[in-house]
Amino acid sequence: MLPLLTSAQIREADAYTIAHEPIASIDLMERASHAFADWFINHFPDQNQAITFYCGTGNNGGDGLAVARILQNYLYKNINVKVARFSDKSTADFNANLERLKKTSISITEIHPGSGFPVEEGQVIIDALLGTGLNKPLQGDYKRLVDHLNSLDKTVVAVDVPTGFFADGEMPHGAGVLKADYMITFQQSKINFLLPESGPYIKCRETVNIGIDEKFIQSLNSPYLAVEEKDIRQMLKPRRRFSNKGSYGHTLIVAGQPETMGAALLCASACVYAGSGLTTACIPQSGLIALNSYMPEIMAIVRHDVQLPIIEWDKFSAIGIGPGLGKDELAVELITDVFTNYKKPIVIDADALNLLAVHRELWRSVPENSILTPHKKEFDRLFGEHENWWQRMQTGIQKAKEQQLYIVLKNDYTLIITPQGKVYFNTTGNPAMASGGMGDVLTGILASLLAQGYSPEEACIIGTYIHGKAGDELALPDKMNVVLPGQVAAQLPFTMGKLMA
Repeated sequence: MLPLLTSAQIREADAYTIAHEPIASIDLMERASHAFADWFINHFPDQNQAITFYCGTGNNGGDGLAVARILQNYLYKNINVKVARFSDKSTADFNANLERLKKTSISITEIHPGSGFPVEEGQVIIDALLGTGLNKPLQGDYKRLVDHLNSLDKTVVAVDVPTGFFADGEMPHGAGVLKADYMITFQQSKINFLLPESGPYIKCRETVNIGIDEKFIQSLNSPYLAVEEKDIRQMLKPRRRFSNKGSYGHTLIVAGQPETMGAALLCASACVYAGSGLTTACIPQSGLIALNSYMPEIMAIVRHDVQLPIIEWDKFSAIGIGPGLGKDELAVELITDVFTNYKKPIVIDADALNLLAVHRELWRSVPENSILTPHKKEFDRLFGEHENWWQRMQTGIQKAKEQQLYIVLKNDYTLIITPQGKVYFNTTGNPAMASGGMGDVLTGILASLLAQGYSPEEACIIGTYIHGKAGDELALPDKMNVVLPGQVAAQLPFTMGKLMA
């Protein structure tokens, strides 16, 4: 897992690297600037285009000054630098890089408080105004400058963090942020880059390694972690010879109404494709023909008027409940029956979540280590309204600990929140998967993995990853612009096979 650090931890890791590599801070800045410049040269090779650097007087501005000098050394001919002198303060490394830049032919202009802004002739703007140290919304001259730059039709490339954007913590609604077409961040993603608040401000994000001490980063034990492919390869268990269907568990999917059988079919089929040895769908009588036609490999328990027949609960290795279940009184009786009689972890989704939100007494019966899979609106119904995703994440941490549950908060980078207070960010998935029924497929995958003997934490991490990865494989540039849930389910065996190869 890749640790994701807060701003304070980033500064701590920088300081440790400086002290123990050892390396002077100005040399670490130079290394970071070369990493940025290497990326820029590969993506903007035209050495004649006009490039303007906007630099603050802190270390982010120091990075910008160094990059400008490096690009000139690489024969970029049309560079100018504008320094925002909105404070009397400046860092030592900024001052050192400013002196180095003055020895070149690059034009340097200073912008002072209350002054007008010079005409901008640059085709590309490099944003090196403010970095990760920002902890309050922009105001005054910085806000004025950012609004001005946002009004220009220019390509913006941000150094490490777009000016005005918080690397972590709550992003204020409507905060002034310099919108970046590209953002080149150092060493690792910042936490808020993986939350939806980054969407309006960052179009494309790249990470460059600047040699921060990795062992020290790991030692900080950040609760925020990004899931990588190598993690999934280590966790997945390939099927062995002399195994049989009983080796891979028996999953019960409790889902569907006569009008919403599609949700039940998608969920149960994903369970089969993800490897459950046996899968049984508990569905209404009217859905039986559809089930047998859609996937004859799925067995059925028919319920009449949503009432459960007598079930041998012990024979099921895992249960998933909720997709298309409905929210009437009969559905309440159904979910109550399941929670009362089944004591292993359950995957709880869709209408089952909505019933939990309304009928609070049901919480007392939810088995420990169960998995809740809400999207944003379902999460807020369960736990109250939130103003931003950082708040949701903190509430999720609190509720997962209190209830001893796993919360899979669905998003571009789905959050997996554990009872121990860890937050894993899933790194697969794409906009082509924004289609009704995709969450039903994820529920089937998670229940299938539980049935196969994975722990709830493993099931959450693996399940969200392979769900998104299957969608990624289908949505490659030369393939589909829209990926349907049924296609993702059918892709799962191929995706898992590649990861286990």
